[in-house]
Amino acid sequence: MLEPTYQADVVVVGAGVAGLSAARRLTSAGVSTVVLEAAHEVGGRMATEKVDGFRLDRVGRLLSTACVELHVTPGLEDLVLRPFAPGVLLHSDGRHHRAGVQPGNRRARSARGALHAVRALASAPLPGPRRPAAVPGRQVSVPRHRGGAPLGTTLDQARLGAALNRLAGTSVERLLARPETTAAEALHGRGLPARTVDGFLRPLLAALLCDPELTTSSRSADLALRDFASGRLCLPEGGAEALPQLLARSLPPGTVRTGVRVTSVSTTSVTTAEHGEFRCAAVLVATGARDAVELLPGLRVPDFHPVTVVHHTTDEPPGTGASLLLDADRGGPVAHTAVVSAVDPSRAPAGRTLVTSTVLGPATADTDTAVRAHLARLYGVATTRWETLAVRHTADAVPAMRPPHDLRRPVRLLAGLYVCGDHRDSGAVQGALRSADRAATALLTDLGVSRPLHTADPLPTARAA
Repeated sequence: MLEPTYQADVVVVGAGVAGLSAARRLTSAGVSTVVLEAAHEVGGRMATEKVDGFRLDRVGRLLSTACVELHVTPGLEDLVLRPFAPGVLLHSDGRHHRAGVQPGNRRARSARGALHAVRALASAPLPGPRRPAAVPGRQVSVPRHRGGAPLGTTLDQARLGAALNRLAGTSVERLLARPETTAAEALHGRGLPARTVDGFLRPLLAALLCDPELTTSSRSADLALRDFASGRLCLPEGGAEALPQLLARSLPPGTVRTGVRVTSVSTTSVTTAEHGEFRCAAVLVATGARDAVELLPGLRVPDFHPVTVVHHTTDEPPGTGASLLLDADRGGPVAHTAVVSAVDPSRAPAGRTLVTSTVLGPATADTDTAVRAHLARLYGVATTRWETLAVRHTADAVPAMRPPHDLRRPVRLLAGLYVCGDHRDSGAVQGALRSADRAATALLTDLGVSRPLHTADPLPTARAA
């Protein structure tokens, strides 16, 4: 049992990645901290369910190896990222086409330079199926047949590669200085043919942003594309829960208290339903947006993108390997799918295959039936005998980031009262970590504690174009 008058320098409300990361910063600086979590486990939306030896993510956001926060956030030093095969597989007209970029080739700045690179790759002898050779730190863009659908002609593909190369080499400051519109509107101003935009960029961005209509701010979309072009899409080994569990284990014993429901907060105390009042010098609310508004009524509740994740297992794995598969034709409910056990073997028992598919929208009574039919077309195999492990719907999966969107929403509300989470930055894991860093910095400044040296740098403030 907790003492009803437990005292600490800071009380953090919420044990998601934002709250745990902020607590790690605070405790490392010598600030006594307690984290209160209403649920009986840490992680929030980054939960992983165990079913018959399978590890099933509830939301399963896509990460990138280029995400700086995953590499520099204290507590995540032991995080293992399992990369997908380079680029993505696009399904169109019954065929698979591999698409991606070459960020490592800085000389391919023009369509002509990229065209030479594409032709060189296309003419190189490749054993077996027509796939590109993997280059460490790079992704590649080569079609499986000369038609190039849905990427267009060879020149169209070269232009796409050059555009993504330029994006990979563009600083964050310059991206945030661009005029802001929706991601959908910005795609038409990139000088790429409609076939390339609709067949590749739209389904890719929908997968990265969990936004099928691409109403997200173009600046947030550019940051997501920059991470894609600069690294490899990946999953955390062991499931999404690996991030919050690593952060929780990095905290001093007794810091995190689960099963404690906070009912009100002030600048000097937190009241709980089970254990009375916790007195403190400052409070950091690190819950999801809806729970944060219950405690801090002045906050704005964003809209959300709902996500439904469907997990299947089969004894006969599809032949796509560790690739992320997108539907360029958008001919069904599945936005993206993958044999995740090929990406991260720890997610399935030995000899079993785990296929995870994401639907950007709510679940219905026939979701599993519709997803199976769509997967049969995408993978080109019968799915009637696949076993459904789980269908999980999250209504508030991803905060919407419609323009104008402030990537640095205030985290200091009053002296002694702070807030962080993906709803204060970008609606992604890295946004939650960045907001936690900003909140911890504000707290340490107000408490008169020097800023530790090892920390993730926040995104700079956007400047006018």
